[in-house]
Amino acid sequence: MKIAIFCPSWVGDMVMATPALRAVRRQFPQAEIVAVVRPYVAGVLDGLDLVDHRLVHDPRPRVLWRGPNAQATAGLPFGLRLRREKIDAALLLTNTFRSAFWALFSGAQRRVGFNLRGRGWMLTDPVAARPLNVPHPVIDNYLQLAGRLGCSRLTRTTELATNPDDERRIREFWARQRVGEHASQGVVCLNPGGAFGAAKHWPTQSFAELAVRIVRDLHKRVLVLCGPAEREAARQIVALSRHPAVVSLAEEELSLGLTKAAIRQADLLVSTDSGPRHFAAPFGVPVVTLFGPTHTAWSETFYERSLHLQADVDCGPCQKRVCPLNHHRCMHDLTVSWVFRATETLLQQFPARPRAA
Repeated sequence: MKIAIFCPSWVGDMVMATPALRAVRRQFPQAEIVAVVRPYVAGVLDGLDLVDHRLVHDPRPRVLWRGPNAQATAGLPFGLRLRREKIDAALLLTNTFRSAFWALFSGAQRRVGFNLRGRGWMLTDPVAARPLNVPHPVIDNYLQLAGRLGCSRLTRTTELATNPDDERRIREFWARQRVGEHASQGVVCLNPGGAFGAAKHWPTQSFAELAVRIVRDLHKRVLVLCGPAEREAARQIVALSRHPAVVSLAEEELSLGLTKAAIRQADLLVSTDSGPRHFAAPFGVPVVTLFGPTHTAWSETFYERSLHLQADVDCGPCQKRVCPLNHHRCMHDLTVSWVFRATETLLQQFPARPRAA
């Protein structure tokens, strides 16, 4: 039996989908499992045994014609590759018309997914979806679909793994840093990124002030994480902090693997509501998440070593990528003192423990 799992298109959602992938692996131990995945999230699965291989496809395929749902039929080469896989069952963790079209095109005899966006006729098992305007945990959506496929052992435990090369790279990174008297201290990672949009961003100055307080009052080193689009923000945080114990990955060859390795070795993570915040739970790292325009329920994973901070504003959570009122209060009202207190609280509740090299 061969099962294709159409994986989510966002890094954080891919992490939240790992419990569903584990459920499929447990329920069908003899099956060959193929992950249909976007190239920029494929690294989330590195080192895990959840799938046998990946079918990576271009997120922006060439459109073959113009008209209603034209995008669904773009990328014919990918469709032919999928069809050659001879899929028996397809589990759609994506909600797009396109993914249902390709599941049908693959020839899979069973196609499980949510009945959304007019695609129910392409599914053999159309699952009624909760209203999209009612916040609820996405992780439970994925588990619901796995259950419909026949999986019975369902848990919310997310999974990640690192590889030896990335672990070596992060050790070598720290060996090059001149952090003075703080060299033997633990590490707090700061993640200022957010591909969703500017509305999720916390001010660079606030991150810098937080970094200084963590070094000064908690006696930790601070590592500023970043993706390719956040290099300059990471550099600015380091520059504004003016402290040798505050460093960043901005000059490194970036990858999801390096970010995973950095977080795995940290004592705590402070993050915006973006993908890397979900890297903390699989490694048992406490995490403080700064929420702005998005409702906390969507990305809730029920991880006990976490604190969610969200300002009480009349206009939110608005779910907008850019603040429509141009004041960005939902993030600006998250004060440095508030975030620092949450950081200190979690470090006291969950003291750093020795981590494997």
